Amino acid sequence: MDKNSRFSPLSDAFNRLAAGLKPPDWLVDELQHRLVLFLNHVLMQEPEAQSRLASQQGRVVRVEWGAFWLQLVATPAGLCDLAPVAEHDLLLTISTTSPFGLVRGLARGERPAVRIEGDADFASTVNWLIDNVRWDAEEDLARVIGDAPAHALAQVGRSTADALHRFLGPRAPHDKAQP
Repeated sequence: MDKNSRFSPLSDAFNRLAAGLKPPDWLVDELQHRLVLFLNHVLMQEPEAQSRLASQQGRVVRVEWGAFWLQLVATPAGLCDLAPVAEHDLLLTISTTSPFGLVRGLARGERPAVRIEGDADFASTVNWLIDNVRWDAEEDLARVIGDAPAHALAQVGRSTADALHRFLGPRAPHDKAQP
């Protein structure tokens, strides 16, 4: 991360704070279960994604980011479930160590740097899922509040995301010599 960034002091403070905190096991377990429910909800909207994931049935992917990890197994239905701590077929390690840097990159639409180890065919399937499966939040919101209000809220969300993207967009480095 650029040490001259205006976010550096905040990022450094957050990193020091996060290094000393460890969430309780019950919270980690609950968050992982909620994430699996969300992932399956999104996968169920995409028959092609389910088909591709079903072809990888029983394979386990482990995603690591610092001290946090998530291990998922592909089910016969083309969904995912938490895998018991065991051998994995694919290991994805997110290289970005700063939580702030990770969020900032994701807000810009950038993929974080990831080290990939393991089964190439399974990695290809996971990559396809990441590239092609998207959550349609507007569709889900419309089921609850109706089409018109959901569309209006989605427009506000897109405008906010665009503004955030422009704000966090590429900046000229501060340490270059001026001509």
